Amino acid sequence: MLFLPAAALCCLCSALVAMAAELIQKDLTLTRRAGEKVSFSCGGTDQCSSTYLYWYQKKDTETFTRILRIDRSNGIVDKRYNHHQKYDFSALKKQNSHELRIQTIKLLHSATYYCSCYNYDTHRNYYYIFVSGTKLYVDEQVVKPVVSVYPAASRAHLEGKSSLLCLASAMSPPLVQFSWKRQKKNGPLEDLPPAEGEQLELREPGRTVAIRVVDQDALYTYKYRCYVKHEGETVEAQTEQEVSALPPPVPSQCQVKLLCVLYTVLIVKSLVYCCGLSLLMILRNKGPSTNCTHAD
Repeated sequence: MLFLPAAALCCLCSALVAMAAELIQKDLTLTRRAGEKVSFSCGGTDQCSSTYLYWYQKKDTETFTRILRIDRSNGIVDKRYNHHQKYDFSALKKQNSHELRIQTIKLLHSATYYCSCYNYDTHRNYYYIFVSGTKLYVDEQVVKPVVSVYPAASRAHLEGKSSLLCLASAMSPPLVQFSWKRQKKNGPLEDLPPAEGEQLELREPGRTVAIRVVDQDALYTYKYRCYVKHEGETVEAQTEQEVSALPPPVPSQCQVKLLCVLYTVLIVKSLVYCCGLSLLMILRNKGPSTNCTHAD
């Protein structure tokens, strides 16, 4: 069996975090009973520079072990790595993806399975790229999550942002994926742009919480909905949370003082103008009356 040294494991973990978007494993978890069959799909392999695609197995208390490799050009499978379960696995090349298959599942197949390949950087140094993997649960009862969404207590609204909390609980297996959608009044339901907001996930026994920080819109009030993907199915929260549009800007104290000064200046100018105009009218009316008196 191939056990990866600590340095290689470090590289694998770095690739797993930094480059997860380059390969695609759609299923986060799969649950099967012993004796059934299962397949794990890996897409996006056209981005690989290597001829081979590799499949790894990782159990909770063990390191990554390589199961097999498959030639991406012709689909030939190579099991040279002496994995102690290697005869339980097969691989298949499809048009746009590659699959790892277990024909007869056993309890010892409970693990997380990763596909991987490598690319070259600008200096022709190769590096492995990974995806988040698919965890296989064997003989575990599937219980759908209960999903709820709440406003999260936060100071983010002071910066034109709002916090939303989505809670998934009472599910088995415990792994879930969160996604969000939003809808303005009389508008269509739209996916939340990936670039909008930040999301933090907290996992505890029996529940997982996602806290999403979203920007308040300048014009529209949106209603947000939380969705949880679990065992290939999507569960929607029964409630939705409203995020109001940004309130009109409140003038600062300095601006208020400046407006008061300007208003006072305008009033003074108006008074001076009125006084000057009145004085001119008085002088104009007084002038002819004086001339008439001298004539007499």
